Amino acid sequence: MYRRSFITMAASALAFFGRGAHAAAPAKMTVYKDPSCGCCHEWSKAMAAAGFSVDARDTDDLAALKARLGVPADVQGCHTAVIEKYYLEGHVPLEAVRRLLQERPPVRGLALPGMPPGSLGMGDDPQASYAVYAVPSGTGAPYVFMEVRPRKA
Repeated sequence: MYRRSFITMAASALAFFGRGAHAAAPAKMTVYKDPSCGCCHEWSKAMAAAGFSVDARDTDDLAALKARLGVPADVQGCHTAVIEKYYLEGHVPLEAVRRLLQERPPVRGLALPGMPPGSLGMGDDPQASYAVYAVPSGTGAPYVFMEVRPRKA
């Protein structure tokens, strides 16, 4: 009887503690932003609060970084983040980032052009409506990856 209890307890302990050893580390994200941009700071804080390991880096030459990463001019946003093999251009919402990392489509990255009011880091606007674009790895134009619609009252 005692032997069976000991084996059960030992197996439970191994399962419990083993889970922590194999838990995934938070995804590392590097955010390149203008040093005086407050909305980029808010977006970075939101990503950190969501569990990402965020390294925010101020730069005065975002254009060179965007060119090196191949961010098309027509989808450029406020700041550029790099996570794993992808870039995140502008105020990409958390839901889109999570979906990207879960599905891992063959894209270079996601982009939210401009600075839409109500997007992550740009204040709360229940009427916000915008599209997040995926930029394909090969040839082809960016396509709608996700749409954000106004919230119901």
